[in-house]
Amino acid sequence: MCLWFKEEEMETMKTLLKVYLLLLIGPPFTLEQSVGQYITELQVSLDEAEETYLSSQGFIKIDVELNKGAEGKYIYLWYKKGSSSPITRIQLTFNHGMSRGLITAGYQKINKNLNAGTSGDYIYLWYYRGNSEYDVPIVNLHVSIEAREEAQMFAFGWERLACDLNRKARGKWIYLWVKRERPTYICDITANADYDGDADYFQNGYIRVDEDTNRGAGGSFVFIWYRQTTNSQRAITELKISTDDIDEILFQYMGFTRVTTDVCEGSHKGAGGSYVYLWYKKDSGLPIRAVSVIVNTAAVEQYRYPRVFIRQNNLNSGNKGNTLYLTFSSF
Repeated sequence: MCLWFKEEEMETMKTLLKVYLLLLIGPPFTLEQSVGQYITELQVSLDEAEETYLSSQGFIKIDVELNKGAEGKYIYLWYKKGSSSPITRIQLTFNHGMSRGLITAGYQKINKNLNAGTSGDYIYLWYYRGNSEYDVPIVNLHVSIEAREEAQMFAFGWERLACDLNRKARGKWIYLWVKRERPTYICDITANADYDGDADYFQNGYIRVDEDTNRGAGGSFVFIWYRQTTNSQRAITELKISTDDIDEILFQYMGFTRVTTDVCEGSHKGAGGSYVYLWYKKDSGLPIRAVSVIVNTAAVEQYRYPRVFIRQNNLNSGNKGNTLYLTFSSF
C-alpha cells in the first residue's frame, strides 16, 4: 500500500520528528561539541564571508536563518563550547532604552542587527558570564520557527527568549531557546516601567522577559523580570493575572502576592483600559520552570500541552495594544 502526503503534511512531520529528536537527545552532535560542556562564545554572521570566517575559527552554526520569511540578509547565530567561563544569561534588545542597564551591568553586545535588511526593529543579542547563585551555565541553544515546536520545548525544560527575532519584519515567528546545565526554577518575579532600575535588576541576577507587555498600547515600556534557583523548594508555584478589582480581592484572599507595577502602565489615560497586575504564590504546587510572553495569538492552540500553561487574560487588557499572554511551564 502506498501512502501519499501533501507537501505541507510532510513538512509538519519533519518538524515534529526534528523536535522529538531534539528533546530526546539534544541538538545534533558534532566532534567540535565534544570538546566542552558549556556555551562559552556567541557570534552572528550576516553574509557568506563571515560564515566562512566563523567556521574556520571553530564556531558551530545554528542552521536556521534568523530572517526567515522577511527577505532580509541571511543571518545565522554561531556558538562555541568549552569547559570554563560559561555564558549564563542572554538578553535581546529592540530599542536603545533596553540597552542602558545591560551596559552598566557588564553584558557583552554582538553589534550586528538580527533584523538586518528588513524594515523591522533593530535587534541585538547580549550575553553575560555570571557566577552568582542565580547564574546557571547554558549548555545548549535552539532556534524555533514553528509554533508547534514551542510548547514541547517548554515542557522539556527549555527557556524561550520572548523577543521575536523577526520583530516587526513580517516574517516567520523566530525564537531563541536556551537549555541549562541543571534544572532551574523561578524563585522571584517582578516588573518595571520605562527601564527604571534595569541595571540593578541585572546586577542582582534577574533575567528580563524581552517583550514589552504594553506593546502597541502607547503607554510606558513595561517588562516582566524573573530570577532563577536550582532549589525547587524556593520556587514560585502559581501565577495569575488580574484585570479588575474582583480579581484582586480574590487573589489576595487566596494568599497571592501582587507585583506592584501595572503591566499596562501609562496606557489607561483616556482609553478606559484596565489595571493589569501579575500575582504569584509559593505553595505546595509544582515549581515553575520557565516564563515567557506570547505575542503570536495563533500559537495559543499549539500551547495546549502537558505542564505548559497560558493565562488567557490579555496583558494589554482594555486598550488598543497587541494581545499578549503570559505562559509558563511547571515540573
